Amino acid sequence: MSEQPAGGDLSRLRQLNASAVLRELRGDQPLTLTELSKRTRLSRASTEDVARDLLGRGWLTEVAPASGSVGRPARRYRFNAGAGRLLGIDIGGHKALALVTDLDGEVLNQSRIEIPADAGRRERLAALDRCVARALAGTSGGQIWATGVATTGLVDGTGKVMLSDSLPEWTGVDLGAHVRRLVPGPVRVENDCKLAALAETWRGVARYAKDVVFLLAGVRTGAGLIIDGKLHRGFANWSGEIGALPAAGWQQAPEHLITWLQDTASAVDGFERVFVAARAGDQGALAAIEGYVRDLAVGASALVLTLDPQLVVIGGGFSRSADVMVEPLRRELDRWCLRTPEIRVSAFADEGVALGAVRLALDEVESTITTGLRP
Repeated sequence: MSEQPAGGDLSRLRQLNASAVLRELRGDQPLTLTELSKRTRLSRASTEDVARDLLGRGWLTEVAPASGSVGRPARRYRFNAGAGRLLGIDIGGHKALALVTDLDGEVLNQSRIEIPADAGRRERLAALDRCVARALAGTSGGQIWATGVATTGLVDGTGKVMLSDSLPEWTGVDLGAHVRRLVPGPVRVENDCKLAALAETWRGVARYAKDVVFLLAGVRTGAGLIIDGKLHRGFANWSGEIGALPAAGWQQAPEHLITWLQDTASAVDGFERVFVAARAGDQGALAAIEGYVRDLAVGASALVLTLDPQLVVIGGGFSRSADVMVEPLRRELDRWCLRTPEIRVSAFADEGVALGAVRLALDEVESTITTGLRP
């Protein structure tokens, strides 16, 4: 990185230098000025100047010298994850979930409220308000630096839901504007499947993969795509919506499970009944799951054949029962795909979407570092 100001823009140069230093300090280990200078390719004097400035603004913290060092120990620095807070919100068909984290994404507080599937717009937004208020208990408003919000449906750049066919009265909700009335700082809104995929590449099972197809498997099926290490949104932010094509099989996939549930009584509630019965060897339950997976695999195969991903990740509510889904899915992908990618199961279950919303908020914070918008 050049340290010579272009066109005399010293302010912009300092922003770029600060961004480079912060980027290197986002790892697990603290670094000395010498190490920072080598990694950023800045001079020692410039590195020290940037570190002093970031310390003063709270972005960095100085770490105690390593034990056993000889002579005057070199000062070491790390990113100050406690300088601010992030808020991630998942507002879905059955719940509202809010996570408050530090700037490294470590969860400090969370709140969850169940929502009836047939809840209208007002009831769902009221549940979101209560969920956010509980999550923020003990956190001052000024501590929240940015908020990410995940929702079903297609979302535009302002945070408005353009289309949602799974939540009653949800099309047209200006979710960004609503959340901005609840919390300070910037608010970004994105589709839940996309954010679940983002969570997997950030802190999940796909964090070392560059090309990923994420399958949100649950009452509703969706997909998120990671291409060359980045979330793929598409021209109009509609990427991954292959489920809109009836031939893809995703619209009718849950019907296999629903039919079995309607014909069977059990002490276990909800869709988990099917998976519990399948593990116990119930042939009807096994057939229902195979039918579900067969339909799921049609759209999944189309995505795999198009993108040739390194991984297919299964997430969402059904991922808790992926032990009875993975092998049938692999067999179906083997039928249709030229190469079947490795299939991994998310460890986040239905919390991955909210974690992806946290990552979206962190993206906003990191962009302000680059542009120098925060004081």
